[in-house]
Amino acid sequence: MSFSQRLEKVLSLGQAIGRHRETLVELAVKDLHFTVRDSRTEADLAQENLRKFQETENLLSGRAPLGGSGSWVSLMLSYNGSAWLNTAITSIFLVGNRVRVKFSSKGKNLMELTERMYRPIFGDDIVFYRGSGRAFIDASLKDPKVAAVVVFGFDENILPYEMAFRTSGKKLIFEGPGSDPFIVFPDADMELALSDLMAGKFMYSGQTCTAPKRIFIHQAIYNDFLEMFVDRVKRLRVGSPEEETTDVSPVASDLAVGQIKEQLQDAVQNGARILTGGDIEANLIHPTVVRDATDQMLGMREEVFGPVAFTSSFSSTKEVLARAKNHKYALRAAVFGGEEARQAAEALRGRDYCHPVDNYTFGTFGTVACNETRGTSWRGAFVTKPVGGYGYSGWIWETTEAGFCLKQGAKLLSIETSNPQQVEESRFH
Repeated sequence: MSFSQRLEKVLSLGQAIGRHRETLVELAVKDLHFTVRDSRTEADLAQENLRKFQETENLLSGRAPLGGSGSWVSLMLSYNGSAWLNTAITSIFLVGNRVRVKFSSKGKNLMELTERMYRPIFGDDIVFYRGSGRAFIDASLKDPKVAAVVVFGFDENILPYEMAFRTSGKKLIFEGPGSDPFIVFPDADMELALSDLMAGKFMYSGQTCTAPKRIFIHQAIYNDFLEMFVDRVKRLRVGSPEEETTDVSPVASDLAVGQIKEQLQDAVQNGARILTGGDIEANLIHPTVVRDATDQMLGMREEVFGPVAFTSSFSSTKEVLARAKNHKYALRAAVFGGEEARQAAEALRGRDYCHPVDNYTFGTFGTVACNETRGTSWRGAFVTKPVGGYGYSGWIWETTEAGFCLKQGAKLLSIETSNPQQVEESRFH
């Protein structure tokens, strides 16, 4: 099958998503508790991304599957997504791989709908797995037809598999958590920063790895910024996900709810103050703003997977850079302001494309946005824009003729699951 034939199938999927849009939305609400508004936005974005694959012909048409004709890539997906998952699946298919897909158990109904949409278009080239995540990885490691495994998940669950991947010689591409710094300097466009913080922090009720997690505001504007931020947060509508007017709905993961309870208790016990929110009813976490958080608090050290904003003030560029870099996760960073902000952004930015590293690299971020919204900086992600992180936010394990290699940084799944060719970083500028 040629690239153009595979692209035609991907575009047909986009049309199918359009036809099933409202059912996709309904199941995202039912399975994942995402709001109607967020689920519709995601379905529309998925269609846009699938159309955007038309721009990849020059980059991808000459590539072949990583394991040769007829080989497979196993793809394990996280629960915090519905329609966007199609971008990951099809990017791997587009370079000629057959794809075996494992949905989260929370997305059972979404998977069944996805399978019904895929079968008439892709036949047996894309199939869906119903066992556990551990069984899926174990089976992929044993199957000689599987050339690579792609996992969206939690770093602590995947790190123990390193020796198994070394032994098998298979490639692992891992995309993990984030605890993204959001930095605002005194000369920032306050409206731009506030609007982006509201959208990034509370969309999907905060259940995204790229949501702002550690919010650093310069001390000169800290009180004023928080006053405006809290005012907007108080206006968010909390309620049932199927209601058209709901902004924040229940969190899907019981584990995430338990962690947030601990994070808030720890913050208050250690001197932070909750300015609004803090109430948790079953899995419904009311939008919460915490001030005077310190880097030692759980809410700053761990990923916060819900609608809770931990904020802290800083006094200098040197201070905020040191604090932003001092973390095990390094997926995305956002910086707002003038010249100091631009310099800070450059100090945080990693290379344009993933590269070999001697060991896990901390303090460098895969995506850095300066005076740019999350929506803009993430446009085309996994299609034309490489994304991914450093530290324990993402990595590649790969065995080549030269031996075992660890790589980190932004990547395209299409490139990393196809025959290795030298990737010119200039292509991604």
